[in-house]
Amino acid sequence: MCGVVGMVSANPAGQALYDALTVMQHRGQDAAGIVTWSGERGLKQRKGNGLVRDVFRSRHMMRLEGNVGIGHVRYPTAGGSKSSEAQPFYVNSPYGICLAHNGNLTNHDELTELLIRQDRRHLSTNSDSEVLLNVFAHELQMRVNGKPTAKNIFAAIEALHRRCKGGYAVVALIVGYGIVAFRDPNGIRPLVLGEREVGGRTDHAVASESVALDILQFSRVRDINPGECVVIENDGSLHCQEFSGTTAHTPCIFEYVYFARPDSILDDLSVYKARLRMGEQLAGKIVRDFPDHDIDVVIPIPDTSCTSALQVAYHLGVKYREGFIKNRYIGRTFIMPGQEERKKSVRRKLNAIDLEFRNKNVLLVDDSIVRGTTSKQIIKLAREAGAAKVYFASAAPPVRYPNVYGIDMPAAAELIANGRTVEEIEDLIGADRLIYQDLNGLIRSVRHGNSAITEFDTSCFSGEYVTGDVTDEYLHELEERRNDAAKQKRATQHDHGPKVVAL
Repeated sequence: MCGVVGMVSANPAGQALYDALTVMQHRGQDAAGIVTWSGERGLKQRKGNGLVRDVFRSRHMMRLEGNVGIGHVRYPTAGGSKSSEAQPFYVNSPYGICLAHNGNLTNHDELTELLIRQDRRHLSTNSDSEVLLNVFAHELQMRVNGKPTAKNIFAAIEALHRRCKGGYAVVALIVGYGIVAFRDPNGIRPLVLGEREVGGRTDHAVASESVALDILQFSRVRDINPGECVVIENDGSLHCQEFSGTTAHTPCIFEYVYFARPDSILDDLSVYKARLRMGEQLAGKIVRDFPDHDIDVVIPIPDTSCTSALQVAYHLGVKYREGFIKNRYIGRTFIMPGQEERKKSVRRKLNAIDLEFRNKNVLLVDDSIVRGTTSKQIIKLAREAGAAKVYFASAAPPVRYPNVYGIDMPAAAELIANGRTVEEIEDLIGADRLIYQDLNGLIRSVRHGNSAITEFDTSCFSGEYVTGDVTDEYLHELEERRNDAAKQKRATQHDHGPKVVAL
């Protein structure tokens, strides 16, 4: 999962792009990058491994000139945390194109072979984002004669959609022309369009989450539709075209469970309200499965589960307390690369308030249980703080299957629920009782705000992949390539210190 932003403004874009990336830092901690364009000074770029605040210093920001630009925060689903695959990527033909991408292509290998053998294009990384960039560049080059137009850009994106499979949300900058943004035909990965009035001119921006638009004082106009392409010219002109092929609106439900900020609105659905309803549904499940419970207090695992846990406590009629204090300077554990790093981070990240646990039967509520690493460590912390009994509830169903659309769950063997019963998971994490949300309850919780969405991508819970091209063979190859051991090996090979690239 990554975060992308692009804008065309009447004012310098560099600082605005930086601000947008800081509020989307939760979507990627591995690397960050910004590219801006100024007619007189051309392209300016800064990207590197690390958090936004570490990659960009004052001297870098001063060089990011121009009113047009795109930005990216990276969370690696391929490669290691020390890889040099920071985005945006760049190709110089046609015109010069920079591209940033959130998602994952399921036909990456096939496209790579075709790009090299048929399209005669060179690839310098293993990133599917570079593949997307070269597919777009090739298709555009086949259709232009002179200056690019919205019409031939739309035609190039139509061709791209027919070649590329998977989940993707993309922003691209065409030198001298403007910004292009598009979303996969299933609408799996989010992309939001916003605008603001500045001095009689309308600025336009796109971002992975509406909160990035809020911070820039853009009004959220709407979500970009599945398969839709949006073109924003340097003069502020806006052009939109729907995909003529088959589309479906199946957004990733895990965005609402964990990834997105609660103050974001994605696909006309409030993340905050969805999490409130998850708590209501989970409380109902607890009452049905554990009617004679002896829970004294509900304690959330900060921060993503706080909203759901509050509703669980309310509907169970028990106290809600924040028994864990979070170190705000430790990143999100789930998106840290490598199991050992996740294990070490839990104790650095959370500290228990003993008086909220001592001699009490506590119900810990988390948004989900993926690998089980964090859950096991947190339950141990609760017992060390003196809890008499530790119950554990997940606002999401068991994560039993790999995610192939841009979330780092590629190896089924690393998922604690894969091939195990709830009772077996309960024993492994050390809980006195484990309660999971039902999938139907989760879907009801999210869909309630937008009945027009009839289906979600729930593949990590259900094993059903909405793109229809995911085979057992593909999942096996993905697991071999992207499990933690393989990532660690690649990270070691690439670990030559911080990498910074400038055009």
